[in-house]
Amino acid sequence: MELFLGKVLVMNNWDKDELDTEREITLRLQNRLLMLFFGSAGCERCQDFLPTLKSFHKRLTDEFYVMRSSQLVLIYVSMDATEEKQETVLEDLPDSCLFLQHDDSYKKELEVMFEVEETPTVVVLRPDGSVLSPNAVQEICTLGTDCFQNWQEGAELIDRNFEMAEEFDDHKMRSVTDPLRRFKYRVEKKKKKDGEEEEEEGEGEGLVGVKWADTEHSRFAPVKSVFLSLTSGLC
Repeated sequence: MELFLGKVLVMNNWDKDELDTEREITLRLQNRLLMLFFGSAGCERCQDFLPTLKSFHKRLTDEFYVMRSSQLVLIYVSMDATEEKQETVLEDLPDSCLFLQHDDSYKKELEVMFEVEETPTVVVLRPDGSVLSPNAVQEICTLGTDCFQNWQEGAELIDRNFEMAEEFDDHKMRSVTDPLRRFKYRVEKKKKKDGEEEEEEGEGEGLVGVKWADTEHSRFAPVKSVFLSLTSGLC
């Protein structure tokens, strides 16, 4: 996103970390839709819109609500008269929100560039910096998070959230002994000549019925010794 290269973006977190290098800004903004929120503490309509905007952004980016954060970045372009008033707005915005410092003259340039004539205004930009929506306030209020899909399709955004939830669940991390537990830890029964059954003792000393079924020649061999060392004292 060349629009902010050479500029300083500040994170709305406790430490107010600054993104001031080309690499930091590129990593944060590339392949994402940008929402430039123009507003001020003195604007009553802005104050009414803030809870809606915060909820909208949170439901798309907070992993409590979504499997993966949407490719969306919110940047507050303050039109406040003082830094103190700017801070009051930032307190009502998400911690992941970015903003320009109060004394940054680039805010005025953005205001002119995107022909902002009223507040609140939310300019939605494609990853290449072109305008997708000159003011999405009404769309956000009316459609809620559904409008993000419209933006995503309109911007032809490369979707990195390609895994369905079911597929993602299948790839969750498992313990080191899980493959053994699922495939190699089994009790075999075989019939005697007289028709009776008995449990066969496996190689795991002290563990009745455990058979390692050619573990030495399988892909589970590296964890066999770990499993035996952990369980050898149980019996």
